[in-house]
Amino acid sequence: MKFKDHLDKIGSFGAVFAAALAPCCFPLLGVIATSLGLGAAEQFAPQLQYAVQFFVLLAVAGSAMMYRVHRRSLPLILSVTGAALCFVHYYFHFSEPLIYGGFGLLVISGFWNTIERKKMESCMTPKLESTITCPECGHQQTELMPTDACQFFWDCPKCGVKLKPKEGDCCVFCSFGSIPCPPIQLDRGCCA
Repeated sequence: MKFKDHLDKIGSFGAVFAAALAPCCFPLLGVIATSLGLGAAEQFAPQLQYAVQFFVLLAVAGSAMMYRVHRRSLPLILSVTGAALCFVHYYFHFSEPLIYGGFGLLVISGFWNTIERKKMESCMTPKLESTITCPECGHQQTELMPTDACQFFWDCPKCGVKLKPKEGDCCVFCSFGSIPCPPIQLDRGCCA
């Protein structure tokens, strides 16, 4: 799992957390931080305002990256709308409903992107059986591919020749099989 797959969630929750640390500016969220004993962070309220804006931008960047992965536009639209509401609050019209609505849209977008990524991962199940064809005698045999290691050698049961991967291939399934090994199927590179 890659760090960039979580930027939208880090951004949205980071913005909410930074806002909670400044109870003078965000009284609804400030109650949470104060109850957790983090009320002393209020002295950094001006800096926390910049942190909130940074995390909002991080959430939008993460949502844009996730859009490139799953091509679902609604989470990205929610994220951009949430960010717009937050920046309208900061620079044009101070309104608590705007900023809280923006935070809500960013959090919803982060959850939605997580659901879409999980759906994609469940669809990307590699095939585990491959039929190896011996180049010497033409014998074919279906084998179960390992998922945690490469199979470098295969002995043909008919002619006894020991097959090894061709140059540039990671295993005998990639060289002589009907289906490449699971890491190659999932674009994760060679399993060696």
